This record gives sequence, C-alpha cells and structure tokens, in this order.
Amino acid sequence: MTGADRTTNPEGGQVRASTLELFFDLVFVFTITQLTHVFTHQPSWQAVGQVALLFGVIWWMYSGYVWLTNEVAPNSSARRTFLLIGMFGFFVLALAIPDAFHGTGIAFGIAYVLVNTVHTAMFYANGGASAALAITRLAPLNALSAALVLAGGFAHDWIQYFCWALAFAVQVLSPYLVDTGDFVVRASHFCERHGLVIIVAIGESVVAIGAGLAGENLTVGLVANVALGLALAYVLWWAYFGIDDERGEHALAAVPDRRRSTVAVLAYGYALYPLLVGIVITAAGIKMSIAHGNEPASAATAAALSGGVALYFLGQFFFRIALRLPRAWYRLVAAAAVAATIPIGVAWVAWAQLAALVGVAYVAVIADDLITLRTGQHSAYI
Repeated sequence: MTGADRTTNPEGGQVRASTLELFFDLVFVFTITQLTHVFTHQPSWQAVGQVALLFGVIWWMYSGYVWLTNEVAPNSSARRTFLLIGMFGFFVLALAIPDAFHGTGIAFGIAYVLVNTVHTAMFYANGGASAALAITRLAPLNALSAALVLAGGFAHDWIQYFCWALAFAVQVLSPYLVDTGDFVVRASHFCERHGLVIIVAIGESVVAIGAGLAGENLTVGLVANVALGLALAYVLWWAYFGIDDERGEHALAAVPDRRRSTVAVLAYGYALYPLLVGIVITAAGIKMSIAHGNEPASAATAAALSGGVALYFLGQFFFRIALRLPRAWYRLVAAAAVAATIPIGVAWVAWAQLAALVGVAYVAVIADDLITLRTGQHSAYI
C-alpha cells in the first residue's frame, strides 16, 4: 500500500496527515518563534496586542490550509507544488513579523495575498463539488481580508492597526456571513492536523528555554530551572493530549455532516486561537526568566509566564464548550489558579513562580484526569 493509499480515502481528502503537511508545519514553528521575539524585544501591552493581531490574521489562513488539505490531498506534483508556494508565502509572513508595524508591512501584505490566492485556487480547482461551492461563497470575504492586510502594509500608525484589525474581524465573522455547511470535515485528519500544530507550538517553549540560556554558564540552579521549564512544557502537552485531543476527535466525528463545519470552526478555529497565543506568551515568559531564576521577575515577565498558561487553559475551556466535552468549567478554574501565581515572581524570585506554576497547573490537570478515570473513560494515555 502506498503512502497516498494510507492517508487518503476514495472520496478525496485525507484520513491521516501526510509527511508533506508535517514539512509545512515547520514554517509554523518559525512563525511562533518570530511572534515570541516581538514580545520579548519590548514586553508591553502594545506588544501583546501586536502578537494577538498578527497571529490572528495568520492563524485564520493557516487553519484554512488544514481545511484545504482535509479536502485536497497533496497526492500529485501540481498539488504539492502549489502547497509549497503557499508554504513560501507563510515563510515570508514569518520573516516580516518582527518589523511588520515598522517597515516590513508591505512584504507581510503581499505574502498574505499570495497565501490567500493559493488557498482559494486550490480549493476551487481540486476540491469536491461541495467544497468548490463553499469556497465560492467564502472567497469574496477571504479576498476582502487579504486586501485589508495589504492596505495595512502600506499604511502607518493607527490606520495600519485599523486595517489589520478589520481584516481579522472579517475572518472571524465570515463563517456566520456565509453558509459553510458544504465543506466536508474528515474528523480523523482534521483533528490530527490541528493537534500537530499545537505540538509544534509547544515545541517553541522548549526552544525558548535554550534561547534564554545562550551564553550562560551551566550551574545546578540553572539546570533546575531548565527542569522546571521542561516540566511546564510537558504539562501543556498533557493538558491537551492526555484526553482532550482524543475526545475532541470522537465528539467532532459524531456531529452530523452539515453541522460539522460549524462545530469545527468553533472548536479548532476560535478556541485554539487563545490557546496558541497562550503558548506564544508563555514561551516569551520562559525566555525572559529562565536565565534569571534567582532574581525577582519584572511585572511583564511574570505576567507573560503565568498569564500565557492561563490563556492556554482558557482556550481549552472554549474548546470543551464547543465540543460539549465534560467539565469545561474545570479549565476555567485552572486558568484563574495559574494566573494567581503571578505575584510570586514579582515579590520573590522567578524560579519560585515557575515552580508554583508547574505545581498548580499539574495538580489541576491530574485532578481532572482522576475524575475522568472514575467515570470509566479512558484515552491512549490514561
């Protein structure tokens, strides 16, 4: 059996992720790295807004490529070539991120138009009849958002923020402005692909540990901080992949075909947005604090470290709500609990905040797992 046979089905689209899609996700790692740099370069509320805005417009189209490969398997030279062109566009977007508000906005806008155009063209030309119909409805709104991103690239100051915020708003509202029920969502591939995106994003928090230690002498205390940083990355992984990843796939697969696209947008579009932004902010907090664990953390560093994890749990709260998974409120409590560790870093030292953050987050996740086990539910890991 060939690789294409294992990952595709007779109706078109994919059952499992292909290696080309994993290659495509390498660009997403770089995107997260660049966004982390935006915050660590000058940590402030303005930087948070820039990260949220830049990631918002990128995430909508990146997720759109997951929808694309869910329907259009990259099983021909032409399809693979166009996907690589789209990958090139995303790479240019990532390159332009650090100075997107101060000089590289035009490159960002042009790359975004390229990404948008390839997405629409591939969907229309290679998707099934229902997907072609759906993208025909959605294409004008996607084109409008791309035009706004391009216009923002040529603009300055508040006009640039306004154009890009309006583009993001168009994207967020588009599923409610047109009928998306004709998109076919194959739950196994769709959920796996979004899970891989989360994995590569969490990987950035590991990269941030190494980046934050560049040029530092290894000491016992520093190694202990590294252990805490890796433990935090593990907790983030476990919180989603311990059970929510598997339950999410089963819940999405159980939704009737015509309604599945709506639920998919809510759970894997809207809900994953704060979750992934949370990873970006957490990685920035780790990078800024890991080498200075014995010193008090600045307010921005402490807020990024614990606030990012709180955003991650908030995203999981919305994820569970969208898919009607049990105990959504538990992740909301967990978000509040980890946010409460912020003062520890400011009033004491950074390593103490990191240790408390790992402890609180781990207890919250394990307690949820124990309740799951008592109800008789299991996953691949518990």
